[in-house]
Amino acid sequence: MIQWYPGHMAKTKRNIEADLALVDMMIEVIDARIPAASRNPDLQKYLHKKEHLLVLNKEDLADPQLTRRWLDYYRGRGYWAVAVNSARKQGIRELLAVVEKAMRPMQQKLAAKGRLPRAVRAMVIGIPNCGKSTVINALAPSAAAKTGNKPGVTRGSQWIKTACSLELLDTPGILWPKFADDDTAFKLAICGSISDTVFPVYQVACQLAALLAQLRPQALQERYKLAQLPAEPELILSAIAASRGLLGAGGKTRDDDAAILLIQEFRAAKIGRYTLDTAPEARHER
Repeated sequence: MIQWYPGHMAKTKRNIEADLALVDMMIEVIDARIPAASRNPDLQKYLHKKEHLLVLNKEDLADPQLTRRWLDYYRGRGYWAVAVNSARKQGIRELLAVVEKAMRPMQQKLAAKGRLPRAVRAMVIGIPNCGKSTVINALAPSAAAKTGNKPGVTRGSQWIKTACSLELLDTPGILWPKFADDDTAFKLAICGSISDTVFPVYQVACQLAALLAQLRPQALQERYKLAQLPAEPELILSAIAASRGLLGAGGKTRDDDAAILLIQEFRAAKIGRYTLDTAPEARHER
């Protein structure tokens, strides 16, 4: 059985619940490639207690049309929602504008009581490797939060002041102890939210190959120069290995190496921009 729920995640969940009283709003960072699968269901019961902003990060890696549909869907369900590419600080101004709009009633209440406006205090939450720390660093005047292209970089909560009137409580990324279905687990693994050292890479790559063949088969063929796309994902990996010269003794294809290559190139958007979660129809509530 794969162990992917370290002890610090359970502790972080308790700390998030305890720290709710310290903040005015929640900023939930999710992966724009998996805007449903990257939301931790264990945290949702806390989020309705505060103003709630969904940040679809890594939008530069996701299908832009589907990102717009997901934004419409979440906004229609009453969330504040923005899409950003935090690595390049794209969308950060819009994010700040949404925070200001969401917190305007709070500031008006302070003014009505004769009190001066104060910095908005927001807790930043999300699953591992969704880019929380990169979002924070895009808001802060200098690199304030540790970042890394692997899950579990942030291990403790920390307050961070930004250049604007916003104070952020960074929290470690946490998953949940039991996934509702294998589809969610595979999508998290594909996008790097579960450490590459604790899941079967070949099996995940087969799931990825099947998804890409369904969503955009021509892109796979063009990237790996395949005259035809095999019907089975295992055969797709073998074809990729042959095309890239990943061969062992006797010309046998090194399918495990092809699996690693496919996952790496998907994460780097070298095969194209993909959103793996199907976008539902939007409904307008806000």
